Amino acid sequence: MLNQVLYEKDFYGWLEHTIDLLKQGRLSELNMEILIDELESLAKRDRRELLSRLVILLAHLLKWQYQSTHRCNSWRGSIVEQRYQIQKQLEDSPSLNNQLETLMRKSYHDAVKLAQAETGIAASQFSKQCEYTLEQILQDEFYPNIK
Repeated sequence: MLNQVLYEKDFYGWLEHTIDLLKQGRLSELNMEILIDELESLAKRDRRELLSRLVILLAHLLKWQYQSTHRCNSWRGSIVEQRYQIQKQLEDSPSLNNQLETLMRKSYHDAVKLAQAETGIAASQFSKQCEYTLEQILQDEFYPNIK
């Protein structure tokens, strides 16, 4: 019961208490339902973060390709930053590599919408499917050719 009350009143306190219970092997005192929900939320959060970073990376690569006259250091910086953060996330959670190809395909449509909103280029001007390979988008030296 203390576990439930602590969870509702002080999430960080609940985390610390839960960690202590786990370290001490006092599993019967854990609220497994809450613990499972939180662990599932963490997994979803990491997947959403990776998806979000792929959207931003792809959008900036599209802008780089389709609006070459507006290229700037902030676009390059965003591309570098997203690649860096994706690599760090994959180092921390290597099993996300198994979902990377699917997440890249899934993020492309949103990347086109973002690139369209930021450039004013009609969505119909962008390719219907991602023209870049997963290896290319994660490669530091890759910047798409001018359209």
